[in-house]
Amino acid sequence: MTPAARYGAAIEILDQILDGTPAEKALTTWARRSRFAGSKDRAAIRDHVFDILRRKRSTAVEGGVETGRAMVLGLLRQEGIDPATVFTGEGHAPATLSEAEQAAGQPAEGGAALDLPEALLEMFRDSLGDDLAEYAEALRHRAPVMLRVNSRKLSRDAAIPKLAAEGIIAEVSEAAPNALHVTEGARKINNSNAYRDGLVELQDGASQAVAEALPLEDGQKVLDMCAGGGGKSLAMAARAKARFMAYDANAQRLRDLPERARRASAQIEVCNNPEGAAPFDLILCDVPCSGSGSWRRAPEGKWRMDADGLHDLTQLQGQILRRAADLVATGGTLAYATCSVLKQENDDVVASFLAENQGFSLTREIHWLPGADGDGFYLAILTAQ
Repeated sequence: MTPAARYGAAIEILDQILDGTPAEKALTTWARRSRFAGSKDRAAIRDHVFDILRRKRSTAVEGGVETGRAMVLGLLRQEGIDPATVFTGEGHAPATLSEAEQAAGQPAEGGAALDLPEALLEMFRDSLGDDLAEYAEALRHRAPVMLRVNSRKLSRDAAIPKLAAEGIIAEVSEAAPNALHVTEGARKINNSNAYRDGLVELQDGASQAVAEALPLEDGQKVLDMCAGGGGKSLAMAARAKARFMAYDANAQRLRDLPERARRASAQIEVCNNPEGAAPFDLILCDVPCSGSGSWRRAPEGKWRMDADGLHDLTQLQGQILRRAADLVATGGTLAYATCSVLKQENDDVVASFLAENQGFSLTREIHWLPGADGDGFYLAILTAQ
């Protein structure tokens, strides 16, 4: 496919997404019926689609209207690419621009330039203050590809040449002690020997930092309360010789964890009844949240979230904390984490919990903004008296 034809495919896919089709489904459907497209074509088209979804408001403003065609035009204008080189009408390229399309659009300003949902903009201003512009700009670009080196099997320095031998170029990251930032060959990771042999795991740098900040000690009994796929369970298991258990309300999310743990030479039990296994010395609650710290990875979530949805999430977050509090041993630790930057999901939830639970005290609190080596995260470490 020509570069222009790839933009043409992105227009088709974006229109389906705007009509309500989830992005991944729209991309998969297009790929299945477009067997002529090679892997590089599919990767480029995917990049175009997600670049625009991250900048949905600004590309629509600069293109003149919210359609796939106009947003591709807006993206080209933002990136300084002459639209006439893409909208050629040749082959599978988009049709040439009309005079009206060429005249449409204007520079994005205010909330549109930030590419944040208007309904939550004041919450972001309140939560981030002077960091708002930096946060918003980070979300407008692709997230870094990060690896966690399994220190049970090799050192971070030893992992770099092993990855390079498979065409994966990575450099040391300051995000966490075992973090690597992949600069080339990211699409080779899942099929690499290093990944299949459990030497490395795909894990965001700030997510790794959360696991590193937990007060883990040998001999503890530890519960990953909202484990999801188990990434933090694996990261914790690499740090200490403890009894690790993973629980998620949706047990299907944990279906791959036993195999991942086997590859990593880690012992992690899938737990179906936390109450029956209590008490625990440490419980991590990485709760469901808006994902506002990681929207550059899943930009559709940015445009779906509203004040009502956020309120429902904070109610669930409080419920999870209260449930976990009953399972912590005296003197134990309850850790609360989100991949959100909104204080409504972070500081406020913890403050509300502490007001109702005098038996806990706040020991440590950390905020991470999205950056070159990690997403936005929040961590509060609470100690049971």
